[in-house]
Amino acid sequence: MRNTARWAMTLGLTATAVCGPLSGAALASPGQAPTALYAPSALVLTVGHGESAAAATPERAVTLTCAPRPSGTHPVSASACAELRGVGGDIHALTATDGVMCTKQYDPVVVTVDGVWQGQRVSYERTFSNECVKNAYGSGVFAF
Repeated sequence: MRNTARWAMTLGLTATAVCGPLSGAALASPGQAPTALYAPSALVLTVGHGESAAAATPERAVTLTCAPRPSGTHPVSASACAELRGVGGDIHALTATDGVMCTKQYDPVVVTVDGVWQGQRVSYERTFSNECVKNAYGSGVFAF
C-alpha cells in the first residue's frame, strides 16, 4: 500500500511540475513563440526514514523544475539546478562536501528522485546512514 501511495504522489507532483507552466497565461497568448526550445527538466524529490523507499513513508516531497528556469517547491531551486547541471543531471555523480563531520549513528534516511532531466527519464534512490550524511551530499539538491 505504501508503494502505491508513493507512486500516486510522485505521478501527481511530476504532472504538476511538467504541466504547470502550460496553464494560464502560457495558453492565453498563442501568438508568442518561445525564445528557445528546451527539453523538459522536472523532478520530484522525496525523503523519509527507513532502509528503502518501499519500507519508508515519505516525510517530505518537493518539485524541482530546471528548464526553462529554476522553479518548483524546492527551497533552493536555483542552486539545486546549478548543481545538477554541473554533473550533467547524473544524480549518482553528486559527491559529499569536503570537511563535513558526521556521527556514525545509524538512522537511515532514503531519498528518491523521479521525473525527467533534459527529456530523459530519471529514477534514483539512495539510502544514507543518517541525516547529516544526506546533507553532506548534493548540498543544494538534497536541501529540502
